[in-house]
Amino acid sequence: MTAGPGKRHFLHLFLLLAAGAAPVQASTCYGRVAQGSIAGAVALPGTGPNFEAYSGLGVRMGRTFVHERVRDVIADAYAALAQGRTGTRYVYGETGLAAGGRMRPHRTHQNGLSVDFMVPVLDAGNRSVPLPSSPANKFGYGLEFDAQGRAGGLRIDYDAMAAHLHALNEAARRHKVGIALVIFDQALMPALFKTAHGDALRKLPFMGGTPWIRHDEHYHVDFAVPCKPLREGAAAKAKAG
Repeated sequence: MTAGPGKRHFLHLFLLLAAGAAPVQASTCYGRVAQGSIAGAVALPGTGPNFEAYSGLGVRMGRTFVHERVRDVIADAYAALAQGRTGTRYVYGETGLAAGGRMRPHRTHQNGLSVDFMVPVLDAGNRSVPLPSSPANKFGYGLEFDAQGRAGGLRIDYDAMAAHLHALNEAARRHKVGIALVIFDQALMPALFKTAHGDALRKLPFMGGTPWIRHDEHYHVDFAVPCKPLREGAAAKAKAG
């Protein structure tokens, strides 16, 4: 089941309104995801019909800002999933700071184009539940999934994850935004490729090497939006100051 254009437009509008008023200036990214900044970033909404942020504290600390075009892609994908997967709960993780730059402990997430998505999970009763988040488990980032995709009484919902990646890819195409990189634990990827969207997902640019930290409890996506040289961003900031 897919969302009709009218329903998807309504849900997309809801998500954009939930994010707050549009910025005075359009988003402009500078540099690269690993060395960059952004002007006119927008905050993702903390909750929606089928999703929520990884941490209310993280939202209040300003760690969920993105480029406005990335926000549009995320909103569109969640809106489509709200119609096709009505019982699935999604959680997004950290994205970036309002002005970009280094956001520890991340090495990227610097110019509004990087987004972490926490893996969708099923509980022991086969119900979709948000990934648990608390200071004790580093707001979800400290959870460890085994080779079968299990952590305690939870297991990764690969079908829901594949549907989300597919929806992101389709939304990115509609908004003329690229997907530059996807990072997920290589040992868990075979199960992802066995889903209904598996063949299509093989075309996504998954990282081939080993990232500096294991990506089992979340999948990282870098979007591709044309950015200006970093020196222009520094010059603009100095002029504004």
